[in-house]
Amino acid sequence: MTKFSKKDLGFSLLTGFITGFIAWQILDFLNVRFWIFGHFVCPSGFLCTQVIRDEISWAVLMVIAPIVFILGTWLGYFLGQWFKFFDQFGKFTVIGFTNAAMDFGILNLLIAWTDQDAGWWFAGFKAASFIVAGSISFLWNKYWAFNAGGTGGGGLEFGKFFTVALTAAFVNNLSASFVVNGIDPFMGLDTHQWANIGAITGSAVALVFSFLGFKFIVFKK
Repeated sequence: MTKFSKKDLGFSLLTGFITGFIAWQILDFLNVRFWIFGHFVCPSGFLCTQVIRDEISWAVLMVIAPIVFILGTWLGYFLGQWFKFFDQFGKFTVIGFTNAAMDFGILNLLIAWTDQDAGWWFAGFKAASFIVAGSISFLWNKYWAFNAGGTGGGGLEFGKFFTVALTAAFVNNLSASFVVNGIDPFMGLDTHQWANIGAITGSAVALVFSFLGFKFIVFKK
């Protein structure tokens, strides 16, 4: 059984912190609030009829995300006792969440700069954000998830990675754009929030596609 290592701990903490920070900034941009019930107010002096809700900063995600990522990586090893691919898939998923956070961060930054969140603008932003985030994932996947640092490959391996990444980008963009441009927002979501629902859908589809491509094509030993 492969064991959880110091390397796993370091990568889990790093990716968790990055993901938590970016998620905090995105949720603030989308004006999503996290409320808890606070103290009672007694306007009459006798009956407490009103509750003031206290807002918690999403900055707490910088603490929560690293803990969740550590547990997720460990869970992958635990499940790997029965299904070996989970040893890699747990770490790949953690990296995937970090890449998704970077993807969404760049996407929302471009939306904030231009105030464009649909149509061809969205498609262009989504392609750019996914490619940038995917480029950074090469080193994380090579040296952590697939532990392929000593396999060589050089430019050929990098080329195969980008071939899979670009194909995944197309799958991601197509899925996300279908949701954003083909389905009207519902459940009271505004267009900025709906753009992120589309991005989540695209990332989920591309996650499975990318794992199979990286495992059996790019980092195959």
